[in-house]
Amino acid sequence: MHVVPVEKLEPGMVLAKPLFRGKMVILGEGTVLTRAWISRIADMGVERVFIDGPSVQAVSREEALAQLNLRFRNVEDRPQMKLIKEIAQAHIEGLYG
Repeated sequence: MHVVPVEKLEPGMVLAKPLFRGKMVILGEGTVLTRAWISRIADMGVERVFIDGPSVQAVSREEALAQLNLRFRNVEDRPQMKLIKEIAQAHIEGLYG
């Protein structure tokens, strides 16, 4: 399951969680989205929905690790920052399998 912005929704995607408007369920979990449903969701002002399936990463593993190295390049000599970087690196590697 992952969160998808409404502008990135495509027909055939499946809702992983129900879509509510107040306390009323508009679309139930497992609903297969059509162009019409996507248009209605956008018209309701919904910004993002939960979609079934594996998360799709916006950048490659290599790019994510390069960005991490760039962010920590000036503070790696500090033990606490090195630990934080190692934790973030393990998390990134976990996202990409």
